[in-house]
Amino acid sequence: MKYYLSAILGFAIWGTFPLVLRPLAEFGALHILIYRVIFATICIVMACLIFRRKQTVSSLEYIKSASRHERKSLLINVLASAILLGLNWFVFIYVMNTISVNATSLAYLICPILTTVIAWFFLNERLNRGQWFAVILSVVSCIMLAYGHFIDLLYSLLVALTYAVYLILQKNKFQLDRFFTLTIHIVVSTILLLPLFAFIDTTTPLTNQFYGLVLVIAAGYTIIPLFLNIFALKELDSSIVGILMYLNPIISFLLAVFYFNESIHIIQILAFVLIFIAVIIFNISYVLQRKRNAQLISITDKPL
Repeated sequence: MKYYLSAILGFAIWGTFPLVLRPLAEFGALHILIYRVIFATICIVMACLIFRRKQTVSSLEYIKSASRHERKSLLINVLASAILLGLNWFVFIYVMNTISVNATSLAYLICPILTTVIAWFFLNERLNRGQWFAVILSVVSCIMLAYGHFIDLLYSLLVALTYAVYLILQKNKFQLDRFFTLTIHIVVSTILLLPLFAFIDTTTPLTNQFYGLVLVIAAGYTIIPLFLNIFALKELDSSIVGILMYLNPIISFLLAVFYFNESIHIIQILAFVLIFIAVIIFNISYVLQRKRNAQLISITDKPL
């Protein structure tokens, strides 16, 4: 249950991201991204050194004792994760402030589908009929939302694909502390993104509100939800975490309509109703399947 709650809380937090991001619309995406990763790096490194020193030391010892092949695999995984994370942050911020909130919502509607299919193909995570039906409902809803918004769809696909592959990469067998792993991802991502600092428009004055909101984004909308996601993946299938991601766009959609007063039409309403139904069907199917598997194991373990 705690892994379920971790995933739900993480995506619920991200659903409210527009509340702190839209007030920064006058600043460029690069401004927000660079300061976000710098603040996030400072916060998470301090947390590692102060509150998780034991886990950090244990993880470093594991890396030292690992075989050459395992260290090479770990390095590739870390670099790929960091690149995908940084790219996802940049494109998300650009789409949010340049395209629309709905475009980012569409991205996180497509992402669970991509995560589920990639996990099925590469990680051999099997889905039952109910879960596949939920995936088909999700595909239909995304087609409905993307109709007539081809450019939005392209941006949404890029945002979705970067985070879907990032999630899949976290389903690994490395014996590292999850928070330490996230720390490495954020630090490496920051190092890779720092050269972009040269392209920032320095004519725009940075206000106290900018620094305050970016700090909130770094801690509350970067470190916490990412850690909750990685923690959830410790026990849950990637497909389950992917489907729970639908909480993010549902909350963002409601904010776009009722708080930011973005235009809405009947097709969008129907699409989000289908998504809500798909989430329920997928998770009920998953729970029922686990119960059936547990019953079968219990029967086979009984003495004859």
